[in-house]
Amino acid sequence: MVERPYLSKDLRRQVAYRAEYLCEYCLIHEQDTAFGCAIDHIISLKHGGTNEFENLAYACVFCNRFKGSDIGSIIWKTQTFVRFYHPRRDRWSDHFQLQDGMLQPLTEIGQVTAKILGFNHHEQLLERQFLIAQQKYPHPAAIKLMGKKG
Repeated sequence: MVERPYLSKDLRRQVAYRAEYLCEYCLIHEQDTAFGCAIDHIISLKHGGTNEFENLAYACVFCNRFKGSDIGSIIWKTQTFVRFYHPRRDRWSDHFQLQDGMLQPLTEIGQVTAKILGFNHHEQLLERQFLIAQQKYPHPAAIKLMGKKG
């Protein structure tokens, strides 16, 4: 059994600050989600990941819960294992785009990430559409990552 890691308050603050308080997967701002954000191990400890700063991401409760310790999924059409989007190595705009409130995958990496993290599940879609109507999503910091002009 993998022990629950100890992450200092300072390290947690650094991860949140680096992410500009956005979920590094769906790009919702922590102030705009009812359940807040948490620290995610990009590569989970049970897969050999570490508690190092570079392996930590800021994630909303939905993305964090659905991702769990997974590191990828299967594209069933090709029977190929594909890794998830990696916030330290990948550019968000290369793998996803915002279209009518939905986060559309552009690549296989985007496809498995969006599917497993539930980007377009009913609850997340309703939350995002509500925020769009209030002009709170995407947050200005997210617009930069989406490759849009703000």
